[in-house]
Amino acid sequence: MNKSAYSVAVVGATGLVGAEIVDVLAARQFPMDSLRLYASLRTAGDEVRCGDLSARVELLDTARFDDTDLIFFAAGEQVSAEWMNRATAAGAVAIDTSHLFAADSSVPLIVPEVNPEDLAGFADRRLIVSPDWAAIALAVTLQPLRAAAGVSTVVATVLDPVSGAGRAGIKELQRQTVELMNGRSVDNELFPRRIAFNLLPHVGAFLANGNSRDEDQAVQALRRILDDAALSVSVTRIRMPLFFGAALTVHVEGFEKLTADAAREVLRTAPGILVQDDVAAETYPTPAETVGTDATCVGRIRADEAANALDLWVTIDNIRKGSAVNAVQIAELLIRDYL
Repeated sequence: MNKSAYSVAVVGATGLVGAEIVDVLAARQFPMDSLRLYASLRTAGDEVRCGDLSARVELLDTARFDDTDLIFFAAGEQVSAEWMNRATAAGAVAIDTSHLFAADSSVPLIVPEVNPEDLAGFADRRLIVSPDWAAIALAVTLQPLRAAAGVSTVVATVLDPVSGAGRAGIKELQRQTVELMNGRSVDNELFPRRIAFNLLPHVGAFLANGNSRDEDQAVQALRRILDDAALSVSVTRIRMPLFFGAALTVHVEGFEKLTADAAREVLRTAPGILVQDDVAAETYPTPAETVGTDATCVGRIRADEAANALDLWVTIDNIRKGSAVNAVQIAELLIRDYL
């Protein structure tokens, strides 16, 4: 296309991720000459500003993509399944934040700090997937360690906030917290057990192998992003009673010995990472303090040198860098190198 500005659409523009994409487009001054926003009947007609542009939210049922260059899909798998082919058939390039196409080897799965070269494969389907936040955080953290010392095994405990389940997840935690604080009984509508003041080892539907769908997807996505099908990865996902901000404990075993100090230096110079690790000063990242930032934050870096292993604490804003920023970074690479 080689244009100075692009026509952009956001599907699911008033959801948590879609609204964040709109904010990130404005904050990063993405070059747009027009913006179309699509959502459900609940928010249709709302006026939304994005930098110098203003757009009225339209019903998705009325969408036409013939004159659109880039479309961000942020409305979940069901909407992507129904609308993706229509969007790409109209000539647009789509960036999907759902899991629907994440396992499709013909669709690039991109974390810009890690595998930007894989974006070249977008032309076959005119579709790119921005991965789940856990795969993004793991890939950004592991890639520099892998380059420095090799990585053979990864064991991660993933702490998912309720915003990973959308606005309904936030409402359930709010409602249950109020009910408990007022001495009333609690009903579950979205999550299988009470989430307020509780932890649930259950994110995604359980599969026959005992893993959840979201756990298996994170494993498969990480292997794809790192281009290492043989990588030994184990992921356990836990829903925690936090609205925004996510965290992981990560145990990494390498092919070569890497001290904690050496790992800190490797991570400090890696793109997209902010090291916050000084135990003497009680400095470490937390999910709440990571909200609103674009970095993947790493702390509590410890080494078991006898086992060539590292233990890390990682936090990320699951809605921002874990979805919206990554998607917009993909679009920036597209217009810089391919469109």
